Amino acid sequence: MPSPSAVIPPAFVLSSGQVGAAAGLVALPLLDDDGALTLGPGAADLQDQLGDLDLLAMFEQAGAGTAAGQVARLPLPGRTVLGIGLGDGGSDAHRAAGAALARAAVGADEVVSTVQATADDDGLTAFVAGAVLASFRFTLRTAPADGTTDAPVGRIVLAGTAPERQDVLDRATAIARASAEARRLATTPSNIKSPKWLADEAGRLMTGDRVRTKVWDRAALEKDGFGGILAVGQASSTPPYLVQAEYSPAKGARRAPHVVLVGKGITFDTGGLSIKPGESMVTMKRDMTGAAVVAATMSALAAVDCPVRVTGLMPIAENAISGSALRPGDVITHWGGRTTEVTNTDAEGRLVLADGLAYAAARLKPDLLVDVATLTGGIKVALGLSTGGYFATDDAAAAALEQASMVSGERLWRMPLAEEYESFLASKVADADNAPGRAPAITAALFLQHFTSSLPWVHLDIASVGDAPRDAGEWTPGPTGFGVRLLLHWLGSAAPLEGVGR
Repeated sequence: MPSPSAVIPPAFVLSSGQVGAAAGLVALPLLDDDGALTLGPGAADLQDQLGDLDLLAMFEQAGAGTAAGQVARLPLPGRTVLGIGLGDGGSDAHRAAGAALARAAVGADEVVSTVQATADDDGLTAFVAGAVLASFRFTLRTAPADGTTDAPVGRIVLAGTAPERQDVLDRATAIARASAEARRLATTPSNIKSPKWLADEAGRLMTGDRVRTKVWDRAALEKDGFGGILAVGQASSTPPYLVQAEYSPAKGARRAPHVVLVGKGITFDTGGLSIKPGESMVTMKRDMTGAAVVAATMSALAAVDCPVRVTGLMPIAENAISGSALRPGDVITHWGGRTTEVTNTDAEGRLVLADGLAYAAARLKPDLLVDVATLTGGIKVALGLSTGGYFATDDAAAAALEQASMVSGERLWRMPLAEEYESFLASKVADADNAPGRAPAITAALFLQHFTSSLPWVHLDIASVGDAPRDAGEWTPGPTGFGVRLLLHWLGSAAPLEGVGR
């Protein structure tokens, strides 16, 4: 069951019929016909019910527009009709329309929608994602702040949509709800979200006949030599963990290619002794977004019928400050033996990821390594706050992720693994310096590359899209859980690793 602190998203019901006379809240698509406002599916049926009232004229008088996600509201006797702009009718427009519908229907028990009636499978998937994520709420208030409720709409009836598309709807709902689960984990306050809490929640999410899990506690981490995870977590009163989950496809598991996902799980990041400024620390409860993304992705692989083997690794720790804290100048030994001089304890994410990548490369031997992390402020400087960055050593993997980013709506931009910056990592006392201070996003990627054993590898730096500052599109304010839709669209495709490593 979802956390009681996170609101349950709307349910979706397919209906091949049109808008019934009993529907109290109705949403229709608004379309542009060569510059003229027109009404889409469901409007004719509704017009018949309204008799002398001219639905189109009323929308025109209300100033309705057709831009994707633009909303016009008509209060009519016995019902309310929402007009939702559908723009060019593509997937992005349907995502915006789904989000707009969810916001316009807040507090209602049900809305009957024909906005999605002409959508293809990608459009329907996008519409569902928009509606679910724009409905996301998380609160620990004991009562609404203003005495009202902003509970999301309880049910969205998808009128004019054939029952034969139930499989598409089920898949779309699984993807959207997995993304919401990542948001829930990332939004949970760190006084609740200890490393053990996150390890337990990840394990709870990743259940099912095709998923097996394994957990390392501090003693096991020490025994197996996970020096990076231990070093980052050594100052905290709550010890670190490493969680591993393995998914096998329904068919051909032994011959299936293998992907390993590694997600950064820093449950709170003070910066350590290299302490962050106060304003920069406020959002650091979400510095475990990478681990949340991996856990949520693993939880929905069966629902998208992922055809490859996938292993998820989540190194989890709290970067705290105490007398036992990691110090600038300390040298740590990672899993596998590589050493790092820690010149900045606030560059801790790469230290835990390094252990996960090294272990995965040597012990799990995947066909492709993918790590995901809210890693560097540098990626924000490079890309702003609406695009995630990625680095890749394999062009086929890069192309597959790029395609998934366009379909899922989680936009990525490829960054260079600039070899000329490799010298910045030099240390006089260790194999590498963890924080050269120049070209921060690129040097962080170059640092991690040394732990991949030259396997095909993709590094997702999502610090630029880790938080949504305001309502925009499918996002509500707060941690985004960015990456789940991206990974599930990719891993749920017919051949996710086609061409990789060749």
